[in-house]
Amino acid sequence: MRITPLRKMAVLVAASALALTACGGTEEESGGGAANANEIKVGILHSLSGTMAISEVTVHNSELMAIEEINAKGGVLGKKIVPVVEDGASDWPTFAEKARKLIRSDKVATVFGGWTSASRKAMLPVFEQEKSLLWYPVQYEGLEQSPNIFYTGATTNQQIIPGLDYLKSEGKKKIFLVGSDYVFPRTANKIIKAYAEANGMEVLGEEYTPLGHTEYGTLVSKVMAAKPDAVFNTLNGDSNVAFFKQFKAAGGTAESLPVLSVSIAEEEVGGIGVDNIVGQPVAWNYYQTTEGDVNSKFVEAFKAKYGSDKVTSDPMEAGYNAVYLWAAAVEKAGSTDVEAVKKAAGGIVLDLPEGKVTIDGPTQHVYKTARIGVIQPDGLIKEVWNSGEPIQPDPYLKNYPWAAGLS
Repeated sequence: MRITPLRKMAVLVAASALALTACGGTEEESGGGAANANEIKVGILHSLSGTMAISEVTVHNSELMAIEEINAKGGVLGKKIVPVVEDGASDWPTFAEKARKLIRSDKVATVFGGWTSASRKAMLPVFEQEKSLLWYPVQYEGLEQSPNIFYTGATTNQQIIPGLDYLKSEGKKKIFLVGSDYVFPRTANKIIKAYAEANGMEVLGEEYTPLGHTEYGTLVSKVMAAKPDAVFNTLNGDSNVAFFKQFKAAGGTAESLPVLSVSIAEEEVGGIGVDNIVGQPVAWNYYQTTEGDVNSKFVEAFKAKYGSDKVTSDPMEAGYNAVYLWAAAVEKAGSTDVEAVKKAAGGIVLDLPEGKVTIDGPTQHVYKTARIGVIQPDGLIKEVWNSGEPIQPDPYLKNYPWAAGLS
C-alpha cells in the first residue's frame, strides 16, 4: 500500500537483501540455470530498497522461510520450490516490470509480492494479461477483486471497520485523518468518512503527504488545533518515523491523543522508536504475542533464522501464510496450473500463526480475526480486543448499507 518521487528516497535495506538483489542471489534463490523437472519456480517480489524497505524486507524473509520449511518436508508435489527474487524498489512501475519478467522470462508458477496498493494496482493488469497468479500479503482498502490475485491480508471489514468500531466504543467521536498520498489512504478515508456519517462520528480534517515525507511540524500543529478525540493514521513506510517523532516533540501522547494506525506493526515500531509511539493503538489480525502453539513455533523459527532481536508482524505472517496456502492448493489440484489452483483453493483451511485461516473461493480473500492492540514499552503489541472468530471477507462491503455507492 504506498507512492510519489520514490527514486529520491533513502535506501533502507538489510545487508543480506541488498546482496541478494545485487548479485542475483544464490542459485537456489535466483532460480538460475535450466528448467528442472524436479523444481517449481516461484517469484518473490518486494521492495528491498527505497522508502518501503522498512516494511517489505521482513515479508520477503518470511516467504523465503516458508519455502525453506516446505522444501524440508519434501516440497510440493514431490518437487523443490525455487524462489526467484526481484526488488520492486519502492516504485510501482518497477513492480509491473519485474512481475512481467518473472512470468515471461523466469516462467514462475506464481508470485508472492507487493505491499502498497499502488504496487498491487500496477501489477494487477500484468497478472490478468499473462493469466498468472499473484499472492498479495498486506491489508488493503478493499473495493477490488481480481481473478488473478489471492489476498491474504485483511480487507476493509477485517481491519479498518473493526478499528473504527473500537474507537467508537471508546467514545472517540471526533477524528482527524492523516495519510500518505496514494490509493490506499485516499480510498480508506473515503470509507471512513462514510462510516463516520452513518455512526455519529465527525471527521474534523483530512491531510495527505507524499510517501517518504519527513516534515510534519505544520501537520501536527493542524491536528492538535482541531482538537480531535483520535487520529486515524494511514501513513506508510518511513514517513511514520518522522510523524511520530514530531508528534511527541509537540507534546502528543497516547493518553492525550490516541493515533490508531493500520500500517504500523512490530517491525515499524523498532524503526519509529518505541518511546515515540508507546501506548498507541493499532488494528491488525496478528501480533507476535498472539497466543497459540503454531505461532510460538513460528516466532521461534523466525528468530532462529534471522536473529533473536527480530520481530514478527502481521504482513510478514500473511506472506508466510500465502506460501503455505498456495502449496496446499497445488497439492489439492495436483498441478501448478493457474486455473486448477484457483479451483482447488476455495475452502482450504489451515492452522497458521494467526489461527485458523480459510480461503474464501468466490472472493479469493481469506477469513481473518480482527485484533486491536496497544504498543507496549518493549516494542511488542498487546491485544486488547478481538472479533472472537474469523470474519468473512467482504471486499465490496455488500453487507454495510452505509457503504452503498462507494465502489
